[in-house]
Amino acid sequence: MEQQQHNSRIAPLRTPTDLGERATKDISAALNLALADVYALYLKTKNFHWHMSGTHFRDLHLLLDEQADQIFAMTDPMAERVRKVGGTTIRSIGQISRLQRISDNDAEFVTPQDMLSELCQDNRALTASLRAAHDVCAEHRDIASTAQIEVWIDESERRSWFLYEATRHFHS
Repeated sequence: MEQQQHNSRIAPLRTPTDLGERATKDISAALNLALADVYALYLKTKNFHWHMSGTHFRDLHLLLDEQADQIFAMTDPMAERVRKVGGTTIRSIGQISRLQRISDNDAEFVTPQDMLSELCQDNRALTASLRAAHDVCAEHRDIASTAQIEVWIDESERRSWFLYEATRHFHS
């Protein structure tokens, strides 16, 4: 009896929405995949920020710190979009590691050029992930998510651009 009373007090986590059950499932899945990639990219960017070395240390260290802050700023709004459409979002580092498509880099040493090139590719991969999530949200007429994703795509493209330009001095 006590277990029944306890269970009856637990409210379901589904936020009511007019988007429908399939939309909630599809949008949540797409945004959670993107969110796992965002967390993976954030940590890799901080890793490279912490381990930057060489001639252009200061500028690159600061660039990666700025980019990491921008990437981390995406996490809460992205997770909250999942909740607003009635879904549940990532709960652990383990879940992130199962969902992420951006690979970790645990190497003892990575050259600054390789760091920037890898992050440039990863930001492009995130942009592709965000475009895929945008398509899912647009299909289900989730206008608020598509609008927010468009901003994140622009930010990801800007990070890719800056990283690409920062690697040009290595090639000259």
